[in-house]
Amino acid sequence: MSEETVKAEGGEELPLVTSGAAARTEPRPTEPHPTEPRPTEPRPTEPRPTAAVEGAGSSDEHTSTSESPLAGAPAAQPQQSETPKRHLRKTRVGEVVSNKMNKTIVVAVVRRVPHTKFGKIVKRTKKFYVHDEHNQCAIGDLVRVEETRPLSRLKRWQLVEVLKH
Repeated sequence: MSEETVKAEGGEELPLVTSGAAARTEPRPTEPHPTEPRPTEPRPTEPRPTAAVEGAGSSDEHTSTSESPLAGAPAAQPQQSETPKRHLRKTRVGEVVSNKMNKTIVVAVVRRVPHTKFGKIVKRTKKFYVHDEHNQCAIGDLVRVEETRPLSRLKRWQLVEVLKH
């Protein structure tokens, strides 16, 4: 068995064992696994200098502790209105296929989409349960509906306007 030394990353010399029982018992220097995070050195805690023209002065001018770290940032945006901004709601145009329920209509919306494999334009029909507060729609009407909060187990849309009576 031969005893040789190997320089490790840090510059220290470690014994190199090539065979025998000692090869199994002595620890070898290993690199961390690629998925493990590498140890990092702590970052300096001194404040970063703000953007300044090079050569305009020493960097000691910018290291005062009374200066806030956001001093170089642009001024804050003015306060927005108190009412939160609501996302745009989806709207669909479809034909009324049923009005037999009280304050509820069923609207069939037809979409024309390309077939996933063949590319031919095909019709896809989806039925929506829509809230009709005044029971104003008749079967066959063309209506515009808008997405809303859940009103019942199936109703998530409300009537916006009747386009064609």
